[in-house]
Amino acid sequence: MAIELTINGKPVQVADEPDTPLLWVIRDSLGLTGTKFGCGMAQCGACTVHLNGSAIRSCITPVSAVAGQSITTIEGVSENGLTPVQQAWIEEDVAQCGYCQSGQIMSATALLAYNAAPTDKDIDDAMMGNICRCGSYPRIKKAIHRAAELAREVK
Repeated sequence: MAIELTINGKPVQVADEPDTPLLWVIRDSLGLTGTKFGCGMAQCGACTVHLNGSAIRSCITPVSAVAGQSITTIEGVSENGLTPVQQAWIEEDVAQCGYCQSGQIMSATALLAYNAAPTDKDIDDAMMGNICRCGSYPRIKKAIHRAAELAREVK
């Protein structure tokens, strides 16, 4: 039985089993490999995507639970140039090994969508589920503040 989803603004049908984790549908069935597998237990945030604009962990989300809903992956976060978050990531030289960065960017983007001027505590709270083994947390926090500035400049 086909499951209908909207991925990055485009309707798709997948033939995966209903209990297949959304992460594997995104990566294996749809070929969108920007979303990463980390822990498989929603503990590291590498698999973060947006469900109707909110950050979720795709590694523990059965595809049947998101049928008919809108999912955005790192590939769909920007259609026309860089977003303020992506621009800030470059300006602040955030990425080190880069493995966790798509999940970090997705969580930061979701944070800024509902809080345009986050405090350090807001950032710590929103990003606490995203682990970076390289320890780039100070640069991530700086980049989120910079992204908030960039977003305000655009408006």
